[in-house]
Amino acid sequence: MIKRQGDVLVVKVDKIPESAIKVDSRILAEGEAAGHLHELDLGEVYEDGDVLYFRVPADKKASLNHPEHKVISFDAGEYKVVRQREYIPDGWKTIRD
Repeated sequence: MIKRQGDVLVVKVDKIPESAIKVDSRILAEGEAAGHLHELDLGEVYEDGDVLYFRVPADKKASLNHPEHKVISFDAGEYKVVRQREYIPDGWKTIRD
């Protein structure tokens, strides 16, 4: 299962890595131009290096909200967040909407 909201791609995974650390925020990405956030309404977010993961509890459904994009929903499970990047002559640049 793959879902996209703007520059954020979310992929269902079997398990969040054991090395991932729980964070106190549900923000998956911050916009650069307008400062808008891609933010979950529930669940737990984990960080493993510069990669984010999140878990939606059993019997729950989480929504990913952003003021410029359609809300997308996630069933119970574990997910990996992938930020879209673009190539520039100096290397790769993370996209921010």
